[in-house]
Amino acid sequence: MAARSPANPYAQAGVDTAAGDLAVELMKSAVRRTQGPEVLGGVGGFAGLFDATALRGYTRPLLASSTDGVGTKVAIAQAMDKHDTIGQDLVGMVVDDIVVVGARPLFMTDYIACGKVVPQRIADIVAGIARGCEQTGTALVGGETAEHPGLLGPHDYDVAGAATGVVEADRVLGADRVRPGDAVLALQSSGLHANGYSLVRHIVTGAGIGYADHSAEFGTTWGEALLEPTRLYATALLDVVDRLNGGIHALSHVTGGGIAANLARVLPPGSWVELDRSTWSPAPVFRVLADLGGIPLADTEGTWNLGVGFLAVVDAAVAHDAASVLTAAGIETWQVGVVADGPRPAGDWEQGAKGVNGGAVRLVGTHRDTPSSEHGAK
Repeated sequence: MAARSPANPYAQAGVDTAAGDLAVELMKSAVRRTQGPEVLGGVGGFAGLFDATALRGYTRPLLASSTDGVGTKVAIAQAMDKHDTIGQDLVGMVVDDIVVVGARPLFMTDYIACGKVVPQRIADIVAGIARGCEQTGTALVGGETAEHPGLLGPHDYDVAGAATGVVEADRVLGADRVRPGDAVLALQSSGLHANGYSLVRHIVTGAGIGYADHSAEFGTTWGEALLEPTRLYATALLDVVDRLNGGIHALSHVTGGGIAANLARVLPPGSWVELDRSTWSPAPVFRVLADLGGIPLADTEGTWNLGVGFLAVVDAAVAHDAASVLTAAGIETWQVGVVADGPRPAGDWEQGAKGVNGGAVRLVGTHRDTPSSEHGAK
C-alpha cells in the first residue's frame, strides 16, 4: 500500500501557496517591462534592489515617499469582475503625490490583500500597476500578495502601494515659492479618479442601479463608466517643470478633500485664491451622480474632483506656456484663479487642510452649462 502524502495544513486553513506562485509567474513579464538597469535581482525576492548610484548626478538629492490605496473603487472592480484598470488608479494615487514636490519617481512596491488568490485576477491587477509604472517612468521593484481567508471573502481584495522619488533640494516645489499674482492652472481629470467612491456607491445603490446595467447617459454600463482609470500626470508635469525652469512654483494633487482643501495645503499662510467655476464644465459623470443623489453639485466639491485632477501655481509670465505644453501633452489645462494676499472677501473659505497651516481657497461663480437652478457660489 502506497504511503499517503501528508495533508497541507495551510491549504486546509484556506491559503493556497501554489496559486500564489502561479500569480507571480503570470505577472513577471509585466513587472519586468518597468525595470531598467538600476533594478537588481528578479521577481520574487524578499526585497527589491535599486542602484542608488543613479543619484550621483544630484548635488543634494532629497528622497520623497508616498503611500496610498484606491479606496472603495475596488468594490466596483470586484462587482464587474474587471481588474485590469484598478492598478493604474493605484499608481495615480501614489506616484502623482510625489510629483507635487517636484520629485521624479524612482520605484514603487505594491501590496494586495485578498480572501482567495485567483492567479489571473492578481496578474490583471499587477499588469495595471505595471502599465501605470511604465507610463510614469517608475520601476516596479516588488510587491506582496497576502491571502486572508476568513477575514476577506473569496472575491474580496484591497490594494495599496508605496513609491519613492528624488528631487534636488533647491528645486523642491511648495508654498515657499508661491507669490501674489501667481496664476493657478487647472488640469483636467479623466473622471472620478479614485476618491469619493463611498458616496458614489451610496448613490448608485440607493437608486437601485446595478453596475452591469446599461447607462444611456454614458453609453456604457454603469460599472465601466465608474471604473474609468485615474489620469496619470507625472510625466507631463515633470516635463513642464523642466522646460519652464523655476516658473512652476507649487503643485496640488486633487484627491480626498476636493479642490479647495487640496490647493490650500500648498499655499503660504495669509494668501488666498478664488477659483472661478465658470472656467470649466464638470464631466457628465459628476452631474449624473449628483442629480441621481439629489445633491447640488457644489455640495460635492469636498468629495469629488469635479473635473480638476491637478492644480499648478505658476509665475503669471509663464502661465500661457505652461498651459500650452500640458494641453499639447493631452491634458487640457486652463487658468482658474490668481493668488492674492492681504485682506480677503468675507465668506466661507477652506483654510489649510490635513494639519497644514496653509492659505485660503474658495470656489466662486457657476460652472459652465450649469442649469440656473444649480448653483453654489459662496
